[in-house]
Amino acid sequence: MSQPEYIKRANTDVPCRLEDISKSDYEVFYNLVAELLKKESNHCLAYYPIENEGKLVFYCFIGDDSDQSVTILSHRHNKYGLILKSLTPLCNAMHIFEREIHETFGVAFEGHPWLKPVRYPFDRYDKAKVMDNYPFFEIESEELHEVGVGPIHAGVIEPGHFRFICNGEKVLHLEIHLGYQHRGIEWLYLDKDSPLQRCILSECIAGDTAVGHALAHAQLIESLAGIQIEEDLQIERCIALELERIAVHIGDTAALCTDVAYQLGQVVCEALRTTIINTTQQWCGNRFGKGLIRPGGSHYPLSEDMATKIEKNLENTGTRFRKMTETLYSMPSVLSRFDEIGTVTTQQALAVGAVGMAARTCNVPRDIRASHPFQYFKTYPVHPVVLETGDVLARGMLRSMEVTESIKIIRELIATWRQKENKAKAPVYDYHLKPGSIAFSMTEGWRGEIFHSAITNSKGQIVHYKVKDPSVHNWMALALAVRNQEISDFPVCNKSFNLSYCGYDL
Repeated sequence: MSQPEYIKRANTDVPCRLEDISKSDYEVFYNLVAELLKKESNHCLAYYPIENEGKLVFYCFIGDDSDQSVTILSHRHNKYGLILKSLTPLCNAMHIFEREIHETFGVAFEGHPWLKPVRYPFDRYDKAKVMDNYPFFEIESEELHEVGVGPIHAGVIEPGHFRFICNGEKVLHLEIHLGYQHRGIEWLYLDKDSPLQRCILSECIAGDTAVGHALAHAQLIESLAGIQIEEDLQIERCIALELERIAVHIGDTAALCTDVAYQLGQVVCEALRTTIINTTQQWCGNRFGKGLIRPGGSHYPLSEDMATKIEKNLENTGTRFRKMTETLYSMPSVLSRFDEIGTVTTQQALAVGAVGMAARTCNVPRDIRASHPFQYFKTYPVHPVVLETGDVLARGMLRSMEVTESIKIIRELIATWRQKENKAKAPVYDYHLKPGSIAFSMTEGWRGEIFHSAITNSKGQIVHYKVKDPSVHNWMALALAVRNQEISDFPVCNKSFNLSYCGYDL
């Protein structure tokens, strides 16, 4: 490994020239990735190919949480009949990336233990693979039975099918079958010529993470266009992101209360969530922050009046939420349904590549705000909240602790913002992107790590756009959490993660 075939970047704000990224022989690539992923602080951010002149050019991004760097590796092959040695047996978290590549391009990964469809894209390689012939795992036994749930959800939310194999009431295995709502998001990024349309598209990737995905897109465009933004706007974006985190955590706490029939906790938390999303609406006219994040500037710059309203609402909501959660997590009836239920171990979290809060409840301190800081978090250090038990109780309590931490962050960011010379600028839509380049952007949404990447051609046009929502990693963590649990515990386990169907299906 005296001449490593990769490029390592500490500054993720600057795009890479495609010509600077060496195309390794696959054996060299395989050995390098295997070596990198042995290190616990490393994990795969994205791995995908693009089609170019009859060949497939693969790009792999490995993030190192210990030094804020990202390593980019690449290999190139003829498109047809391609068979590659699978990395999944060495690093289980690679399974989802290889499955997606197989589904879209027909690449066979030799030795992959679970080479099944991911989301049935309209442009998938094998059109014969459809929802109705998904190869569910089966166990032949007269003592076991299967329970199918969905795809029509009892709460009339997004569709997903859950296939349980049970021994009596105990779950032995859960397979989660998604892909019912594939919308072709990544293709639409190429189809839409309007920069504004791309911004709006970003806000719709996952409805509860409009700010997180819109910010990832804005950062990506600013990187490719060489747009520099002022610190006051960076602070405003961080405030919006933390407001989104607070709102969803409180709303999910309400849902957890619903699943254990604690109605007082449910209605109180629902009301408190409303105060937060209404605060965002007062800021930009939309409760979910749509329209707030745009490349280069903002239509809704933070004002002193709005900053004061945010502080006031957070003071009131934070106090009331803290009182409710102190009661909630001291009630024996609640603890009996949360404590030691749906446990995911640290090793399991690392094996599936868990990110965000799902990882942090398993003693894996994975938080992009700290490991690969962006916006004003480069100046303002974030200390991730980490718990160890990996159960429903941990996932509930982490929400409460992160709400407290996010309120603290917002207060301190507002205090810093007041010291800045606020230079409100309009968004930039007439940008020109750097040609022949690849860029990527990461944010820490409330679920966890969000990754956007784009490739431009010689004319500076986007020819490939890649999105990864944290749910892509964390659905497998839910499947592990319900093993050896009563099937009646599935709803509370599911809600404790609250993963995105549409963020996965794209």
